[in-house]
Amino acid sequence: MTGKHVAFAATTVLVLAGCQSANQTLDAESAAASQTALARGKFELSCPTAQASVLSRNLINPVLNGPMMNGVQRAEYTIGVSGCGQKAIYISVCQVGSVSCIAAAARNAGT
Repeated sequence: MTGKHVAFAATTVLVLAGCQSANQTLDAESAAASQTALARGKFELSCPTAQASVLSRNLINPVLNGPMMNGVQRAEYTIGVSGCGQKAIYISVCQVGSVSCIAAAARNAGT
């Protein structure tokens, strides 16, 4: 892809994301965020039967947002993972309009 195609694709994603409400955007990104946190939780807890649940969610708007430069909008989720008598909490952050998510350990919730 050339630079023009990448810029066009990125602009299109941002425009389409702008047409959705915050709740619709958060709903759309929720599955990828949960899967990312669940995969990390299953590994860290050594529990293949662990389950995930979204505890909170927030849409993070880009710092740069103007005609010449646009930042990336992100969705942030606090996700609880539990199973095998253990619990953990993760913060999953996803780039809106992409399957790119990362799950960071928030803290160990204990047993």
